[in-house]
Amino acid sequence: MTPTVGELEDSVLLVTGATGNVGRNVVGRLLAAGAAVRALTRDPAAARLPAGAEVAAGDLARPETVEPALKGVSALFLFPSPGTAGPVLRAARELGVRRVVMLSSSAVGYSGEGADNSVVAYHREIEHQVEDSGLEWTVVRPGAFAANTRQWAPQIRAEGVVRGPFAEAEMSLVDDRDIADVATRALLSEGHSGAKYTLTGPESLTQAEQARRIGEALGRPVRYEEVPPDVARERMIRDRVPADMVEMTLKFQAGLVGVRAQVTSTVEDVTGRPARTFDQWAADHVADFR
Repeated sequence: MTPTVGELEDSVLLVTGATGNVGRNVVGRLLAAGAAVRALTRDPAAARLPAGAEVAAGDLARPETVEPALKGVSALFLFPSPGTAGPVLRAARELGVRRVVMLSSSAVGYSGEGADNSVVAYHREIEHQVEDSGLEWTVVRPGAFAANTRQWAPQIRAEGVVRGPFAEAEMSLVDDRDIADVATRALLSEGHSGAKYTLTGPESLTQAEQARRIGEALGRPVRYEEVPPDVARERMIRDRVPADMVEMTLKFQAGLVGVRAQVTSTVEDVTGRPARTFDQWAADHVADFR
């Protein structure tokens, strides 16, 4: 069931990161609920956001450009931008924003191999800033995104083979639409203040199984061919992936081999319906792999 505008009726909700996978879905769901939505983007002309959204120019990396968009806003969906959340949150409080829902990462609660990295560090820092902001806050912590498998699309289109490290690394991939559904509930409804919601899909799948299921959605075989970490490292560096991100990814995936991924019921607890399966995601995105 789509949430409806309650106490925040006749006010504006600001969505930052509005052109991202999650932000775009949050914009659409807020509009469907009857909310007045202001969507922040660096390039309004290229945003292609749903009709009905007020598109505002601004860049979280330059907090002074965000302040005009905060005027008249009651609730804020905050995309995590390293080093700039503090000024944005201070401006939000000064301008009368009441509520903030932050998009974080489940990695902040992870203590295994690869947990000590810059991505985890900045998410933790922004979570602390949100908690200290003086606003009513909710933190949404998704795990690995189902949408991340789109990086395999060129290989799948060309050969039907995904070549990568750690075929048996397990993840409970979450659909970005489910993340948006939870965030929308927290933005529009009471009862979510102080919550830290860890979001996952409904099952733990190895990378090999993820590739196979994409093939099932396509109606043709797709397999995962494991390559040594050194080969994967060279390929990622050649593709201009930052070195620290390469090492983080490899260490993180190594720690997931043979370990069942955490599966939470949070999506269902918050929305009243089960989390979407990876099979559903793949079926809805077959065009990305053809």
